[in-house]
This record gives sequence, structure tokens and C-alpha cells, in this order.
Amino acid sequence: MNTNTSLNSQSRPIERQPLDRQPLELWGGLECTVNRVRDDYFSQLDRNGHALRACDIGRFASLGIRAIRYPILWERTAPEAIAKADWSWPDERLPALREAGVTPIAGLIHHGSGPRDTSLMDPAFPERLAEYAGAVAARYPWLEYYTPVNEPCTTARFAGLYGVWYPHARDDRSFIEALLIQCRAVVLCMREIRKVNPNAKLVQTDDLGKTYSTPELADVADFYNERRWLAWDLLCGMVGPEHKLWKYLTKTGIDAAEFLWFRENPCPPDVIGVNYYVTSERWLDHRP
Repeated sequence: MNTNTSLNSQSRPIERQPLDRQPLELWGGLECTVNRVRDDYFSQLDRNGHALRACDIGRFASLGIRAIRYPILWERTAPEAIAKADWSWPDERLPALREAGVTPIAGLIHHGSGPRDTSLMDPAFPERLAEYAGAVAARYPWLEYYTPVNEPCTTARFAGLYGVWYPHARDDRSFIEALLIQCRAVVLCMREIRKVNPNAKLVQTDDLGKTYSTPELADVADFYNERRWLAWDLLCGMVGPEHKLWKYLTKTGIDAAEFLWFRENPCPPDVIGVNYYVTSERWLDHRP
């Protein structure tokens, strides 16, 4: 479930909000994960059949959906090189969405790690994804909403901390490196996109599940509940020595300058997408 909250609204009590706000809209999204497990790619677009069903777009519109998160994924469009990109699929789908009155929110990476010659641990990943983002913007200059990287904190956990997704790392340093690389990619992508469309807006998503615990594990639960904000905190330039997780972050051995870069290069989301799942809520129990 996606709950979108504009950052353009000022932080003030709800009762003091102006009454001339825009009416609520129904926004949607289809499951479009393309992720890598060892040397295999798993595509939800193929598994759910949407990759071959352009007629779904009319069905989306019939539900009253006004905007939809829609994939223009790097791995699918340009798996070898941008010069060899196959734009035929988005060339068909994006105009169809526009004609149906549904605004696309373009997604470039969705729980993925890019083509085979890169990964979330590759220092060149941000620049390469940004190059692709610039190519997308140049081809579809009318696109206004982008999610360059879906759920960077969640993806970093599964790829760098839990070892489930490529490159299957299982340590704190790898988790933070993957997070930093993805967030830097978001910043650079939006720079390239805004060279084409200065009004382009960043829609940044992540899982906002909360962790609860027995009193004996309260410190662990508190840590997890702070960690879930990290991607947004980085993009907003809020990570520095005063951050609650600063000691944890720098204890990984990563240079503090890597975190402080975001203070000099903030890219706050225009819209925050809060993703919630049944499995987002966690209970930690110290008892066997």
C-alpha cells in the first residue's frame, strides 16, 4: 500500500492546514520488481503477465487511477548499453497511459541492481544510472514524476545485510555502502532529469514498517525504527554527527565524507511514498 505525502506542505498541526488543498486522488502501482539472485533475473512484470498486456492500461484507468508508478527499468530497456537500448516497450506504454489520463511515475530501478556488469556495490553505479535517467528524460521530456530507485533502504537490507539479493552480502558495511550508492544515484538521476525538465519531481518510496519488542530488546527495536528513515534522511541532507545513527554509520569504517556529501548535495523528495506491507510490522521476543 502506498501512502503519498507531499513535502511541499509545511510541518504544522493538521488543524491549522489551509482548507483549499487539492482533493484526494487514487494513485496506483503494479508490482514490477526485476531483481537479481546470483546470475538469474526475476521479473514480476513477466510473472504477472503485464509485460505482454498493454490492455491493462485501460483497466487501470477504469478504476479511477489518476497516477501510477510505472516501470522504465534499466535492466529491461538497456541491459547492454544505452546506445543499444530498446525503447519499444515504453514507447508503446507511456503514450497509452497519457492518452488514458493516467500520469506515469517513472521507475528506473525497482529492487534491482542494474545490468550484469554492475551492482549496488559498484562505485560507478550512480553515474551509470544517472546516464540512463538522462536518456529517459530526453526521450520522454513530458514525464514529470520519477522514482529513480525504489525503496533504497529496503533493497540495501536484502542485498547487503540479509544476503537474499545480488550481490548477497551480509554485513553492516555492505548494507550502508549499498544504501549510499543508491541514494547518490537518486541525487545524480534527478540532476540529469531536471536538465531536461526542470519541473521534474522526485517521488521517493521506502518501507516504513515498525518494530516492537519485549523490554529486553527495546534497544534493538529502537535501532531498527531509526534505521528505516535512513534513505530519506540522507536525501534530505539530515545525516551528520548529530544524527542518532551517526556512530553506527561511521563505525562501519566508511569515510564520514560519504555521508556528509548529501548535506552538500541534498535532494529532498517532492512526494514521499510510504510503503506498508503486512510483514512490515515486526515483533522481537528475547524468549526462546
